[in-house]
Amino acid sequence: MKAKSVTVGSERTFVLVLDQGEEAFGAITDFANEEQVSGAAVTAIGAFAHAEVGWFDLAAKSYKRIAVNEQCEVLSLIGDVAESDSGKASLHLHAVLGLRDGSVRGGHFLSGSVRPTLEVTINETVKHMRRKKRPDLGIALLNL
Repeated sequence: MKAKSVTVGSERTFVLVLDQGEEAFGAITDFANEEQVSGAAVTAIGAFAHAEVGWFDLAAKSYKRIAVNEQCEVLSLIGDVAESDSGKASLHLHAVLGLRDGSVRGGHFLSGSVRPTLEVTINETVKHMRRKKRPDLGIALLNL
């Protein structure tokens, strides 16, 4: 991965270019932890060799995993970074992935193996954001 800070003013902006074979969710999380990002908006475009998204089943309090076992274009990957209960970066990302026939798969982004690249922009917020586990829902939500 290559990364560059393109900061203007008090907010930091980072551009990451992930390399082929990198696991995107983990690489973005690791970068956010290294840079101590505790609040940011995330966007990305690129492609994956394969990926996994999820649909949250509220009754089961878990994600139904949806495998995308083919090359796919990242048409949109958006979300945020906040601090988790453990003090580490917590990503909440959604993806729309385009398939060769023009159909799409989408949902909560769980993982993706970059192929050939993923271009990620992280725009840090001035204020710290916190994500708190909600046992009644089974997920962690932003706690404003």
